[in-house]
Amino acid sequence: MADKPISLNQVRKAKARADRKTQADANAVKFGRTKAEKAADRLSTDKARRDLDGHKRDE
Repeated sequence: MADKPISLNQVRKAKARADRKTQADANAVKFGRTKAEKAADRLSTDKARRDLDGHKRDE
């Protein structure tokens, strides 16, 4: 047997933390985008909106 007694509550909590970390990593790969990707997307959207507004006809 083990030399020291272990706290089953600590083991349970450690396992739960590891499971949450694994799920978080999977979600980051699945849904996550870097800050640079978000900024580039925002810039291209803003440019497209400006270009579209620039082509509007004055009536």
